[in-house]
Amino acid sequence: MENKKYYPFTAIVGQNNMKTALILNIINPSLGGVLIRGEKGTAKSTAVRSLAELMPKLQKVKGCPFGCDPNGKVLCEECEKKKKEGNLTDIVTSPMKVVDLPVSATEDRVVGTLDIEYAIKHGEKKFECGILAEANRNILYVDEVNLLDDHVVDVLLDSAAMGVNTIEREGISYSHPAVFTLVGTMNPEEGDLRPQLLDRFGLVVDVTSENDREMRAEVVKRRLDFEKNPEEFSKLYQQEQEKLMEKISQSIELLPKVTYDKDILLLAVKLSIALDVDGHRADIGMIKTACTLAAFDGRTSVTKKDLKEAAIFVLPHRLRRRPFESGVLDAFEIEKILDSEY
Repeated sequence: MENKKYYPFTAIVGQNNMKTALILNIINPSLGGVLIRGEKGTAKSTAVRSLAELMPKLQKVKGCPFGCDPNGKVLCEECEKKKKEGNLTDIVTSPMKVVDLPVSATEDRVVGTLDIEYAIKHGEKKFECGILAEANRNILYVDEVNLLDDHVVDVLLDSAAMGVNTIEREGISYSHPAVFTLVGTMNPEEGDLRPQLLDRFGLVVDVTSENDREMRAEVVKRRLDFEKNPEEFSKLYQQEQEKLMEKISQSIELLPKVTYDKDILLLAVKLSIALDVDGHRADIGMIKTACTLAAFDGRTSVTKKDLKEAAIFVLPHRLRRRPFESGVLDAFEIEKILDSEY
């Protein structure tokens, strides 16, 4: 079956914050993923699926269903055994991928299943991989994430926190690595997201339709051109795609060299205190995001501008919302706090 052609990421008109947030999570998976909120038809799903062509390549243990990192600290049982025996030498390279988690997925489909009968008869575990197994070291994408079943949400929260998926059935347990970047899209009109899951997203972006006539017309034109001939349309953006892929690769290499001074740290804390943000997850997220923005811009030093941009991604969903407040944080408000005497 021929691979489906996705709309080129660089062909998406506008929606710069959404595109930046997705790219930042490719460069730095430790950011905690991104939630994209917006009305229908604002290229949310298109942007996420089009990431597939921009993904960096990873080293994986050949034949491992979890794509274990041969140099990683957390390995599945089989790879751990091979490592102890000195046999962890068969390595392949393949790109990251976007793994879909359907809203209708059952808990067993997500976590996988253990064959209890096989375990009793043969005295060894037989595990049927689920979506979390496939998602290890990849992007886990949930469209309409706000409509997920509560049991599945609990599983995602546990795996996101621990980086491990554990299945227990009839006194038998099995664990495997489940380190993934969670990307969710939703239409707020269809219901809110559980606060526990909302806080797990490192970044949040709110998107709206284009209101500029020329840009809106360009959105329509490009989409129709793509549907008419996906191959030819994609060729028009091939050079831009390759250029962005190269920039992402360079940013990944540069990220470990990025530094920030105490003033940046104090400014991040100042923002969280001034906005009455609970916990320290936001402060840490702002610094990580600011470092990633600097790397994406080709710099090794974080600036106040990086922190301001990071705050727009990291803080809105962590604000304490009062009745009739939107929970939207704009750049002017952040600037005002950063420039205040306190």
